[in-house]
Amino acid sequence: MRPQKWLIREPSADSAARLFCIPYSGCGASMYRAWPQFVEHIEVCPVQLPGRENRMREPAYATYEEMADGVVDGLAPYLDRPFGFFGHCGSALAAVEATIRLAERGAPLPARLFLSSQVAPHDPPYGRLLGMTEAQLRDELHGLLVGMGTVDPPEDLIDLVHEILITDMEATRKYVFDAPKTLPTAITAIGWTLDVDVPAALTRGWSEYAPTTFELLDGVHYAFLDAPAALREVLVRDLPGQSRPATSV
Repeated sequence: MRPQKWLIREPSADSAARLFCIPYSGCGASMYRAWPQFVEHIEVCPVQLPGRENRMREPAYATYEEMADGVVDGLAPYLDRPFGFFGHCGSALAAVEATIRLAERGAPLPARLFLSSQVAPHDPPYGRLLGMTEAQLRDELHGLLVGMGTVDPPEDLIDLVHEILITDMEATRKYVFDAPKTLPTAITAIGWTLDVDVPAALTRGWSEYAPTTFELLDGVHYAFLDAPAALREVLVRDLPGQSRPATSV
């Protein structure tokens, strides 16, 4: 079966649980290329957002609210068994808004939210990239693309990704709550010991949204890209599975 445009591959009918991984600001689903397809019983399902990679011709979303509508529509056929969202930095906010949208629609809810390196939206927006000039963001992108395996990234590629990153940064600045909101899904908030972009201590606000487990893992801000063993252990511990696929919703 040909996968829908929101996923880079068709999920397995035999998976016991699915983890929908939303890409980091400015990036596409290929950023999860180093992750295995399965982490024990959990199938890793990278989400492809508009304006990125094979969806480059589509306009990128301007807000997380707009994006959430598309995500929940696109993922609807695959919410027929336990699932979770993983988001790092800005994409953690995308995971939160998608959960809010599912609850509003009375749709299946994630069994867990894995929110990495992101402050809660009722706290002041924080992140090293948010304070960068457009030129600095461009330099940051070059380093990130190289780190993801793109040798000598072409200037036209950097131009395209740079534009999306600027849009994503603005979406993050806009996603601010006056007060915490009650979420229907438990949270695993993940911080990293060497993260200077979003220090782990600033993520404590998530406990005001839902029952929250805090994890501090070894590594820098981008350590999640390699799916380190400690992160995989957290995913397996906190995202339950089932012995057989459920009936489709």
